[in-house]
Amino acid sequence: MAERPLFRRVAVIGLGLIGGSLALAMRRHGLAGRLVGADHNSDHVAQALALGLVDEAGADVGAAVQGCDLIVLATPVGTLAALAAAIAPHCALGAIVSDVGSVKELVLREVAPLLPPGVHLVPAHPIAGTEHSGPTAGFAELFEGRWCILTPAADADPGAVARIESLWQQVGSMVEIMDAAHHDRVLAITSHLPHLIAYTIVDTAVGLEESTQSEVIKFSASGFRDFTRIAASDPIMWRDIFLNNREAVLDILQRFTEDLTALQRAIRRGEGETLQDVFTRTRSIRRSIIDARQA
Repeated sequence: MAERPLFRRVAVIGLGLIGGSLALAMRRHGLAGRLVGADHNSDHVAQALALGLVDEAGADVGAAVQGCDLIVLATPVGTLAALAAAIAPHCALGAIVSDVGSVKELVLREVAPLLPPGVHLVPAHPIAGTEHSGPTAGFAELFEGRWCILTPAADADPGAVARIESLWQQVGSMVEIMDAAHHDRVLAITSHLPHLIAYTIVDTAVGLEESTQSEVIKFSASGFRDFTRIAASDPIMWRDIFLNNREAVLDILQRFTEDLTALQRAIRRGEGETLQDVFTRTRSIRRSIIDARQA
């Protein structure tokens, strides 16, 4: 007899890079008996069906979640509250609702109160992605060797948490359980601030006079190319991240601004030893990332 899948029926709401990749990974590893997709973009629905990401799909989120034992919200964090309100009347008793967003206090604050009793919320954040978006960008290997952080409330159902932990482990992720507020502060420095800097640097290049701008593009070195890759990420997703994690981002941004001012002063004063000390410290961080196989 074939082993029963981890979930009998799964709804993935939002068929972009993360949602599509998770659907592909669940299918590859036999974790869902049936996969249902929902997306407001009709092109995404058609592409997801053509690519075999899901077994059925449409725009109606209420219809998609009916009878599902797992519902994954894979849309920008600014949409999660409205989405939770829309699916709440249709969730089955005992269903697990999870998400893949980069801001977790928001999920506990705005999604949890909208779900009916007997429906379990287990917020999740896979630390994986590319600058590409849409169903065609998805691939099953996206989460392999990457971290996924779970931020359940203190009173979350242990069985539901264990099943979501198992889901991410079986698609290849390493799982960490963390307080939501701590998660948001950690991600403010490891993900949100770098994206903000990348957007700013590329936008500065856009603002240069036309002749210089063309040379910036023509002679882009690896550093600028890396920034343009990051700055090519989904603008709606990142708009919502910054607006919904503003306190942690502004706090980290203030510290960064102070450090940047100190470097500016060192350059102005010709303090080579100060610059070398900073560059030596930061080089060791890169080596640590490589050693941890997160490069």
